[in-house]
Amino acid sequence: MSECCKKELPELFGSDVFNDAVQRARLPKNIYKKLRETIDEGKELDPAIADVVANAMKDWALEKGATHYCHWFQPMTGITAEKHDSFISPTANGQVMLEFSGKDLAQGEPDASSFPSGGIRATFEARGYTIWDCTSPVFIKTDGTNTTLFIPTSFASYTGEALDKKTPLLRSMQALNKQAVRVLRALGNSTSKRVTATLGGEQEYFLIDRPLVEKRPDLVYTGRTLFGAPPPKGQELEDQYFGAIHERVARSWPTSTRRCGSSASPPRPSTTKSPRPSTSSRRSTPRSTSAWTTTS
Repeated sequence: MSECCKKELPELFGSDVFNDAVQRARLPKNIYKKLRETIDEGKELDPAIADVVANAMKDWALEKGATHYCHWFQPMTGITAEKHDSFISPTANGQVMLEFSGKDLAQGEPDASSFPSGGIRATFEARGYTIWDCTSPVFIKTDGTNTTLFIPTSFASYTGEALDKKTPLLRSMQALNKQAVRVLRALGNSTSKRVTATLGGEQEYFLIDRPLVEKRPDLVYTGRTLFGAPPPKGQELEDQYFGAIHERVARSWPTSTRRCGSSASPPRPSTTKSPRPSTSSRRSTPRSTSAWTTTS
């Protein structure tokens, strides 16, 4: 790692995340305390603090160059979904002002008629709601020249049915916490207040030269292989498992490390795992395609 990169990473890490340090610095002490009680202890979120938290998020996002915010959720489609809105609000005198209210932060109302698939409900009946999940960190994402404040949310119907993958997860974590605390009490532990589940994400990805990808409609349109012949070299010998990482793969890491680090998701061990050129990376927190596979 270069000396420049060594100096950058500590300052860069988590710089695009509205994390505990940012919350402590930007929120009034009583508001910060109530928010942390919800995040750390699972207490119900006090609606009265939403406006203050939203204003702090807006100021922080504007300093980062954001012009829009986004309710980000995981519908039952296998991919993520985004509902974007602007901070700009028109005024009566023909001017505009930048605002972001607690209501905007806490809840959105995207059309749910196409989730999990289109045509199963009439649009006027398909009211879906995104609800801010304050236990997941809000973060900044930059795509080209666009910078957006991403707000992790759950997604549910008007009548309370889960329309996403996060709501069942949160309910499962809540049920697990309740029963785990009961077990701890039975074992004589009277001090623990909460049991949380964690997940170490591991992701394998293939790096493919762009000209080769552009010749493959399946990769262009779906991001995966739908047709083709088996590779000439399979896993019979496994002689490349944990082998030397290809130089072209290693050259891409400084950029990906910076991008992951700014969102507090650093790649930890990285290894070549497949006989085909493939790499794998494991991140300390859960977050692409050549003949090399990398596991992070």
